[in-house]
Amino acid sequence: MSDITVIGAGPMGSALARTLLRSGKKVTVWNRTSEKAEALVQEGAVFEPNAAFAVNASPIIIVCVATYEISRSILGSEDVAARMAGKLVVELSTGTPQDARNSEAWAHEQGADYLDGAIMATPPQIGMPDTPIFLSGSESAYRRSEPVLRVLAGNLIYLGESVGSASAWDLAALSTLFGSMFGFFHGARILESEGHRVDTFGSMIADISPVFGQMIKHEGELIQSETYDQPQSSVKTCMSTAELWVKQASEARINPDFPNFAKGLYEKAIQAGYENEELAAVIKVLRTDNE
Repeated sequence: MSDITVIGAGPMGSALARTLLRSGKKVTVWNRTSEKAEALVQEGAVFEPNAAFAVNASPIIIVCVATYEISRSILGSEDVAARMAGKLVVELSTGTPQDARNSEAWAHEQGADYLDGAIMATPPQIGMPDTPIFLSGSESAYRRSEPVLRVLAGNLIYLGESVGSASAWDLAALSTLFGSMFGFFHGARILESEGHRVDTFGSMIADISPVFGQMIKHEGELIQSETYDQPQSSVKTCMSTAELWVKQASEARINPDFPNFAKGLYEKAIQAGYENEELAAVIKVLRTDNE
């Protein structure tokens, strides 16, 4: 009998299994192809080519595959589903809050407990004390799996019993991350057009990122309280920055997609009468676009 079964031996699944092995856990691994599991077997894992037997081998099943659809195709087969009763499934695949709700309902139908999670890290960061994992679902499932999950990530963030919460927070955090990344990429093109080093720019952004974090925190507080009338940085002021991005892109003949996107949002906010309100007022534009 193993302590944990890991379904999926891609880069992240392998990192999870390897970290558990190094902590002294007995780990069974399943993957569609055995080749990806060979290195884990050499480190002490048991490779089980039959998914039903892999599920049967452990009380806790960690699933880390590309999508919930792939996860369901593995766990939902008749022989695997028949062995789910009494198991605790920790789903660490990528999906939406509705995917999480559907998966929880299915797991409960099989008599299994369920916890949904989202890893906010890359494979090399697994096992570090500050690595975050968002988690949501039944509190009993969280408490039952917490000692194992704490091995994988020191910063477990349990978001309550509403099972879609982890996915929602994951998507929101990734929106912030990749929105920042796109801005960084455009900034890199600005500097390249002037002959500056991009790696130095990246280091500088890392150094001043706590200041940016405080700005985001402030905007979040304003959105939550719906107070936009005492701007530190108005929509009109930020619009002038977007206009400079567009002007520089034209002058330097670099791609204008990012500044045009930002300028378009500011224009909508100004047309709606928010030009003298705090930047956070742009959220009101985003709220109405799909109504």
